[in-house]
Amino acid sequence: MKKITRRSFVNKFGLGVGASVVLTTLPSFIAAPENNEPQYTGKKMNVALCGLGIYAKLLAEGIRVSEYCHLAGIVTGTPAKAAEWKAKYNIPEKNIYNYENFDEIINNKDIDLVYVVLPNGLHKEFVIRSAKAGKHVITEKPMANTVKDCEEMIKACADHKVQLAIGYRLHYEPTHLEIKRLGQEKVFGKVRYIESSLGYKTYDTLDTTTIVDINDRNEWRLNKKLSGGGPLMDLGIYCIQISRYTLGEEPIAVTAQYGTVNNKNRFSETEESISWQMEFPSGATANCNTSCGYNIDRFYATADEGFFELSPALSYGPYEGRTSQKQLKFPPILQQKTQMDEICKLLLENKKLPNHIAGEEGLKDMKVINAIYKAADTGKKISIS
Repeated sequence: MKKITRRSFVNKFGLGVGASVVLTTLPSFIAAPENNEPQYTGKKMNVALCGLGIYAKLLAEGIRVSEYCHLAGIVTGTPAKAAEWKAKYNIPEKNIYNYENFDEIINNKDIDLVYVVLPNGLHKEFVIRSAKAGKHVITEKPMANTVKDCEEMIKACADHKVQLAIGYRLHYEPTHLEIKRLGQEKVFGKVRYIESSLGYKTYDTLDTTTIVDINDRNEWRLNKKLSGGGPLMDLGIYCIQISRYTLGEEPIAVTAQYGTVNNKNRFSETEESISWQMEFPSGATANCNTSCGYNIDRFYATADEGFFELSPALSYGPYEGRTSQKQLKFPPILQQKTQMDEICKLLLENKKLPNHIAGEEGLKDMKVINAIYKAADTGKKISIS
């Protein structure tokens, strides 16, 4: 079988490539409040971004002001992008790669970590190539298109003695850490029921003046080979995540239903909308929705002695919420900076990455996603082992 490369699909489809993210506002660019703590002055992790789409720009800005990492290299199939990024971030020519000569990065001691910011269907290839080159790897979520792909990525990193992380930015965001605490510490008693939804009709680009239409027939997210699926892969994974870390449990069964397809031409390969229900060992249930046909961004959890909710909840914020006792409002942070600093600090200390950010976390999400698609396809309840 011919290997799919990023260049081959770009040439075939004529696509500009970004990461699987929704960019509805730009508060992730807001820096955290200054403090008087000493700044780190030691060695930094040298990072190469693999794929220079929309989300790579967010990551680059986060890395630019980070304490523990430095943007040292780029991987792109577009010479014009290479020239632009080289000038903007002062990247040495020897640290600039394309998708054909990428494997030569094994000889570059100035690159410690590769962040794969490509369409989902290319995550596996470039994670494994990075691991074989002896580089630590972060890949965007969803981790890959299949459970088997996730398992092969984890094995490759283990075999080559490098660490693999998944880009779960909300795992370091203060509002979501509080949601996790409220649920797992049972601040309002046992959580019984969760609602979580995320859907968008458009994707805003970084300059906020141009809109990338998710319904554009050339959008890679509509190509199942590249995306692995529709909004469930791109957006619904956030709903799965917040349900899982609110409860601190893994779902044991799902049911699911595809929504109405309003544009059968554009959504010929992927779903336009999907709803699903998850059952957890404690007896809690979660009802979730995601769509490329309507706008929604909310989370709600009810427990024995109260509730807590967010809206906006899962995009880039700023997040607003309340509990049955008070308002929830935390200062916005630069999410990419915080995520990169937390991961790179541990790598610099030669410490094992925590399970919640490692490859195994991405594998868990993919098992749930696969079960949801199977449930929607068959109309049956699907158990998750």
